[in-house]
Amino acid sequence: MNQKNNNVDEFISRKFGFLGEEFMEEMRTHGIYECMEARQEIIQEGDRVKYVLFLIKGAIKVYSLNDGRELVYYYIGNDENCLMTFSSIFNNNISKVYAVTEEDSEVFLIPLSVMSRWLVAFPGINKMFFHEYERRFSAVMDMINEAMFHHLDTRVLNYIKRKVTIAGNQPIKCKHREIAGSLGSSREVISRVLKKLENEGKILKDEEGRIFAADQVMMSSNK
Repeated sequence: MNQKNNNVDEFISRKFGFLGEEFMEEMRTHGIYECMEARQEIIQEGDRVKYVLFLIKGAIKVYSLNDGRELVYYYIGNDENCLMTFSSIFNNNISKVYAVTEEDSEVFLIPLSVMSRWLVAFPGINKMFFHEYERRFSAVMDMINEAMFHHLDTRVLNYIKRKVTIAGNQPIKCKHREIAGSLGSSREVISRVLKKLENEGKILKDEEGRIFAADQVMMSSNK
């Protein structure tokens, strides 16, 4: 068995084993495995959605644009799915968001027509999506509270922590312009905030200029 098949089988067993062998065989039959490079656009707002997307490995950013500014809704990490592609089953298959890979990624795609049939034939899958909706809703509420009540330096630090977590607790390279777009600020302001956080010892840099939060390093070293 080649590496591609290994990755797919491990993912299906890990994510959907609770639904039984019949469903996992359906996944193997109808699913499409793809490798995507970093910064590759997956879908644009207004596009017709054809697949429900699951991420086997990597990171994907889901966002909208307003006057050229990004509003990030969430990041998709390993073994997670894109709820926006799933919800398109119920809204004429039209995407309301943009999605782009943050790093080299492996994805597993299920045609919408197949997923619609599964929702009836395998009702247990609904529980997984409801759980995912609850988790995403909580994350959006946290984001709103953060934007309303937290200072920018706290928001920048939390942004870095989320990105490091998504990257598997590895240091990240992140352009100041990207952080600014995600947090609704300017590149110049973000540069000053990052310098302040670095001077305070709250973020660190490695030899390659990648950044990470100091307390994440401490927690990792204590495991």
